[in-house]
Amino acid sequence: MTWITNRWYVAAWDSEVDRTPIARTICGEPVMLYRKLDRSVVAMRDACPHRLLPLSMGFKEGDSIRCRYHGLLIEPDGCASEMPIKSEAVPKAVCATLYPVVEKHRFVWVWIGDAAKADPAAIPDFWPCSAPGWTFDGGYNHISCDYRLVIDNLMDLSHETWVHQGSIGQHEITEAPIETVVDGEEVFVRRWMPGIEPPPFWRDALRSAGPVDRWQVCHFIPPSSVLIDVGVSPADAGDTIEEHNSGVRGFVVDAMTPETETTTHYFWGMARNFDIDDAGFTARFKAQQGQVFDEDVEVLEAQQRSIMANPDMKLRGYSIDQGSVRARTIIRKLMEAEEA
Repeated sequence: MTWITNRWYVAAWDSEVDRTPIARTICGEPVMLYRKLDRSVVAMRDACPHRLLPLSMGFKEGDSIRCRYHGLLIEPDGCASEMPIKSEAVPKAVCATLYPVVEKHRFVWVWIGDAAKADPAAIPDFWPCSAPGWTFDGGYNHISCDYRLVIDNLMDLSHETWVHQGSIGQHEITEAPIETVVDGEEVFVRRWMPGIEPPPFWRDALRSAGPVDRWQVCHFIPPSSVLIDVGVSPADAGDTIEEHNSGVRGFVVDAMTPETETTTHYFWGMARNFDIDDAGFTARFKAQQGQVFDEDVEVLEAQQRSIMANPDMKLRGYSIDQGSVRARTIIRKLMEAEEA
């Protein structure tokens, strides 16, 4: 196992979960998600306690679900209320596992570990996704790679220069010094690029020409999220890496949920504080951002295949990898603490 168990993981976008059950494997466990009539979400082990057929294949009856194989009826609290032979009493032990579930910041969060430890206050603080004056949307990719490789990718944005040459990449990224800071369980990688020409996206967002100060602050939050504070401001505005609100600003939101040790659910998006009422721009930008992430997916899946084809070789860490190395160290220590 390569993940921390007693943490909140994104299981789905809020828009993905409706009355019809959906199936998703989270940290190696099969989970069924659906909404009750009151719109609250149920997260249940996707295995009938009778013969283990996936419950997501079953028939909805109100807020309950009837197994498609022999008709065992499971209530939304996980307990059976009707046996295959209707005249038989239902043993109290006939239950499906329920998982704690919370909706927050447009995501459905599930706790796979010890339910008694599931504190909603421990959900990562994706504040730009819910704050007034900001708008947020995004998408999903299924990636055939270890979730930690995605964290590596997001904590080292020097790859933008080469992987994303036609969109957000520019050579100034590799020329700017980086600062890596560990704060408890969290890691920050900061890059400040003063007095440069902005790439096309940021020039258009700022709606003005001339040199800008550009920043990138990658923020790792356990168990597997990365928020990236990005933007530009006019070079004469006097912004700094600590305070930068004079121009246009966004947060690239990344939640990586392990499916298996070599596959990942990747939930991505961007919260921004400009053009927040322009729904057309939001849709166009979501499509553009999806194309950028498709470029990452191609690289990451190829990297995973190469790792598996070269078991005698190990990943190496250079100066640009400080953020990802420290994020992996935190994951490892938290896993060890759980196992102790």
